[in-house]
Amino acid sequence: MRAVWTDYGGVLTPPVAETLEPFCARLGVPSATLLAAMRQVARDCGAGDDVMAPLDTPLLTQETWERRMEEVLATHSGIHVDLSDYPARWFADRAVNQPWLDTLHRLRRQGVFVGLLSNMPPAWDRHWRLAVPPEGLFDAVVLSYESGCRKPEQEIFRRAAERAGVPGEQCVLVDDLAVNCAGAAQAGWHAVLFTDAADVTARVEALITAGAASTGPAVVAPGGRP
Repeated sequence: MRAVWTDYGGVLTPPVAETLEPFCARLGVPSATLLAAMRQVARDCGAGDDVMAPLDTPLLTQETWERRMEEVLATHSGIHVDLSDYPARWFADRAVNQPWLDTLHRLRRQGVFVGLLSNMPPAWDRHWRLAVPPEGLFDAVVLSYESGCRKPEQEIFRRAAERAGVPGEQCVLVDDLAVNCAGAAQAGWHAVLFTDAADVTARVEALITAGAASTGPAVVAPGGRP
């Protein structure tokens, strides 16, 4: 294994569900109601129930998405809320996963290629970079809004492997979503479903030590070993 690619939200940060509850409390909108509105906006864009697809491809500008969200919340739930400057409010006081960051720094010092592979809206770019400065951590950053494709689509994995300069079978994705891990495996990668930093560190190091690229792609589930 020569390249480790990490997701951002829910991996380099706490689980999205943990972040969502206090965020919605500050907005004054129940989390289930906010997610339902996000699904409606996504459906209106032809993205099905993939709530982030309108933003991180992107299909809508951040400002247009915010206005549509406000309209849906008002129309369907009777909730009138100002969602302007949503990215800054989402990232406010958001913690980072320091143990996993420490692992990535150590792997990079050991000569492992370390990259960020994330479905990321353009308006969120400066905020994640302030929280997790990429300099000295990532050898490459591949983001959906820059690539025009997103996980779990095969094209974004092809581009990431190309950036790493290695075949897909020598890449591993660490992601908190099973659908993205499955997409990576379909692209010929290895994938580790993120649970907690200690467990995932052990699984990634086992893949590297075992030279698992020679055994073919696999998704390593929590508690599993290559």
